[in-house]
Amino acid sequence: MNQINVVPYIDVMLVLLVIFMITAPLINPGQIELPSIGKTSDPPVQPMEVSIRTDGSLWLRDRARSMEERRISRDELIAAIRAKQKSNPAQAVVIAADKDVRYEAVLEVMDMLQQNQVLKVGLLAKPRGK
Repeated sequence: MNQINVVPYIDVMLVLLVIFMITAPLINPGQIELPSIGKTSDPPVQPMEVSIRTDGSLWLRDRARSMEERRISRDELIAAIRAKQKSNPAQAVVIAADKDVRYEAVLEVMDMLQQNQVLKVGLLAKPRGK
C-alpha cells in the first residue's frame, strides 16, 4: 500500500472544530481592574509662538489669549515670556522662521530664550505637500 488514508484525520479535525466552536462562547474573558485617580490632569498649555520674518523682525502670538500676531522687540519678548512663566513655569515657546531667514538669526533667538530659563523651546515647521 503506497497511499495514506486521510479520511480518519479529517474526521478527528472536524470533531475538534465542533468542540472548540461550542466551548469558545462559554469562556469568560478576563476582567481588567483599572486604577482610579484623585483629580484630573491639567489640560496642555498652548505654546507661545515667536515668528522671525525675513527682515529680522520678531512677532509674538500667544495662542492662549488670541490668534493675532504683534510685532515685538527682543526686550519685550523676554518680558512677555517671563510674565507668562510666572503663572506657568513650564511654558513652551516655539520658533517659526521664514525659510529665507538665516539660521544664525534662529539660533540667536533660541540662545536668548535659553539664557532666560525657558525650558521648552521648539521649532515650528510646515508639513511637506502643503
